[in-house]
Amino acid sequence: MISEAQLQDELSIIIANAIREDVGEGDHSSLACIPKEAQGKAKLLVKDNGVIAGVQFAKMILNYVDPLLETETFIHDGQQVKEGDVVFYVTGSSQSILKAERFLLNSMQRMSAIATKTRYFQDLLAGTHTKILDTRKTTPGIRALEKWAVKIGGGENHRFALYDMIMLKDNHIDFAGGITKAIEKTQQYLSEIHKDLKIIVEARDLAEVEEILQSGGVHRILLDNFSFEDTKTAVAMIGDQCQTESSGNINEETIRKYAECGVDYISSGALTHSVYNMDLSLKAM
Repeated sequence: MISEAQLQDELSIIIANAIREDVGEGDHSSLACIPKEAQGKAKLLVKDNGVIAGVQFAKMILNYVDPLLETETFIHDGQQVKEGDVVFYVTGSSQSILKAERFLLNSMQRMSAIATKTRYFQDLLAGTHTKILDTRKTTPGIRALEKWAVKIGGGENHRFALYDMIMLKDNHIDFAGGITKAIEKTQQYLSEIHKDLKIIVEARDLAEVEEILQSGGVHRILLDNFSFEDTKTAVAMIGDQCQTESSGNINEETIRKYAECGVDYISSGALTHSVYNMDLSLKAM
């Protein structure tokens, strides 16, 4: 996984790029009709139900736009919210508040939607030991935000990108000439470059699970598009030799059944690629 320093770098890049994209040479709408010295106050109003996320990120945005802006927070990341709730007040330069408004709302609306869906999926797993994972199926440029939202919702992050974990999927295996060769080449590569990265290998059937186990040195086996029965069999075969993960067209109707098969993790791209933004607004007071 990426370090805290790397995460902060990612978030700083996202903020700078978004403000560049949205503000450019200046917010002419505000500059045209609001005096530079004007002070104002606004509230972050919830118009939906779910899990709020992005409160801390909103403060980062406001601080970037204008360090003199002040916030008073009533609801924190990860808390349940309902229509009519006020998350925070922001006071200071009216121009600065308006400059930050759209990016702040865009971020919080999407993060809250992801956190809400993650919490829903994790609640479906209650009573099992299975954890919900995200994937790399994220919006280009804002992966750090979306994975942060998953954590806020109670899920766990899979690898952040291609550089922090080895994941041998079907195409890697086929191009390498099979599972055994793919694992052997990977282990040799890691030895040569002096890196200690965890290795996850995808299995498409029980025969491939057996071949992975014979190769050894694998952190987790990904059971891709397995039936319930084959998942149970695979979990029994694997035992405590490595971790297990189910994936592939798993939804709210099937997720608990897969968890009850005994897998350690279930990964779902739907956490980040299939959500509807939570309705939020920033209203002047």
